[in-house]
Amino acid sequence: MDAERFRRNFYATSSCGICGKASLAAIEIAPRRPLREPSPVFKAELIHSLPELLRQSQAVFERTGGLHAAALFTANGELLGLREDVGRHNALDKLIGFGLRSNSVRLDESLVLMSSRAGFEIVQKAVMAGIPVLAAVGAPSSLAVEAARRFGITLLGFVRDGRFNIYSGQQRIGL
Repeated sequence: MDAERFRRNFYATSSCGICGKASLAAIEIAPRRPLREPSPVFKAELIHSLPELLRQSQAVFERTGGLHAAALFTANGELLGLREDVGRHNALDKLIGFGLRSNSVRLDESLVLMSSRAGFEIVQKAVMAGIPVLAAVGAPSSLAVEAARRFGITLLGFVRDGRFNIYSGQQRIGL
C-alpha cells in the first residue's frame, strides 16, 4: 500500500488576519454605517478607575495569570460584560458576540477596555461593531491610531496608574 497517497497537508494559522496581506488596503474594511453621534461622554475620572474594575473582574486571570481580557462599560461605569482568552483578539471577539446577542447591551454607547495593547485589528473590530471608545492598558500601534482617526473612533492608550493618552476622538472624553 502507498501511504503517501493518503497524506494530507494543512496550513493553519491563529493570526489576526493581517499576516500575509500585501497592502494596508487589503486589510482595511469600512464599516456599514458611521458611528452614532452624539456618543456618550466618558469622564476622565471614570476611565482612571476602569483598569482596577477590569482586574477585579478577571476571575480566570486571577487563577492563571495568563489571559487577556476585554470588558464593556457604560458611561456610568457599569460593567456590562467581560470576556477572557489567551488571545486578545479572541477576548474581544467573544465580548462583541456577547454584546450583539444581548438585548440589553448598546455597543454604540459603550467603551471597551482591553488588558493589552491596541493594534490595528483591535481598532477595526471595534469600528465594525459600532463601539465608539476603545481603551487599552498598553500602547496603540501607529496603524491603530491612523485607523481610529480615519473612522472617528476614540482611542485611548496607556490607561493605567491614573493616566491615559488620547490618540483620537477627544470629544467623547470629559476632562
